Amino acid sequence: PFMTFQMKWDTCDDLTNYVLQLGDDALVLGHRLSEWCGHGPILEQDIALSNISLDLIGLARQYYQYAAELIGDDMTEDHIAYLRDVGDFHNHSMMEQPNGHWGDTLVRQCLYDVFHQDYLTALTRSSDQRLAAIAVKALKEVNYHVQFSSEWLIRLGDGTQESHDKVQNSLQDLMTYSSEFFQASKADAWALTQGVGPDVAALKPRWDSRMDTLISQATLNRPAADAAIWQGKEGSHGEFLALLLSEMQSLPRSYPDATW
Repeated sequence: PFMTFQMKWDTCDDLTNYVLQLGDDALVLGHRLSEWCGHGPILEQDIALSNISLDLIGLARQYYQYAAELIGDDMTEDHIAYLRDVGDFHNHSMMEQPNGHWGDTLVRQCLYDVFHQDYLTALTRSSDQRLAAIAVKALKEVNYHVQFSSEWLIRLGDGTQESHDKVQNSLQDLMTYSSEFFQASKADAWALTQGVGPDVAALKPRWDSRMDTLISQATLNRPAADAAIWQGKEGSHGEFLALLLSEMQSLPRSYPDATW
C-alpha cells in the first residue's frame, strides 16, 4: 500500500523547522539539477551540473540528519526526504521551478548561488555549532558553484544573439522569484533572534551589487524590481513541487520496506 507519513511543521520546535527549511532548498534544487543528467549540452557540462546536484543533495543529507536527531523517535533523513507532503516542504519557490532550457537552469543557478554563498558565509558565524560546521564545509563547494554559474551567465549573455536573447528572457522570468531570498519566514525570524541564522534582508544590498556586476558583464539588462510575494518558505507551493515529489518519492512510498 502507498505509505503515508505525518510530520507536520507546527509539531516541530523552532530549530528543527529552521534546519528543515535549509535542507529543503538543497534537496529540491539538487533533485531539479539531477534531471539534467544525460541531457547536458556537452559531456563535460553534463557531469559538472551532476556534481553540483550531488553537492546539494549531500548538503541536504547533513541538514536532514541534524533535523532527525533533533526530532528523535527513530526519525531518519529518509523519512524527512521521502515521506513528507508538499505543504511540509519549506524551500524557496525558485528552487522548484522547472529546468527549462540550459539558459533557464543556469540563470536560476546563478541567482541562487550568489545568494547561497553569502548566506553560508553568514551561517558560519551561527550560534549553533552544528550549523556553523555544516556551512564551513558547504561553502567550499558553493564557491565553485558560483564560479560555474557566473561564467555560464556571462558566456551565454555575451555570446550569440540567440543565446543573449534566450538568457535575457530567462532573467526576466526568474528574477521575480529572487525577492523571496530576502523575505524572512517565521523560521528565519526566529533564527535571527537567537543568533542561529542571518538577517536575510541585510544580505540584499551585497547580492544586488554582485548581480548587477555579473549582469553587466553578460551584456544583459536587469529586469525592473518586482514586488511579488512568494510563500514557498511558508509551505505554499504550486503544481511543480507536487510533480517533483511524486516522482522522487514514488518508490519509498510504494515500497516502504525496500532496501538497496
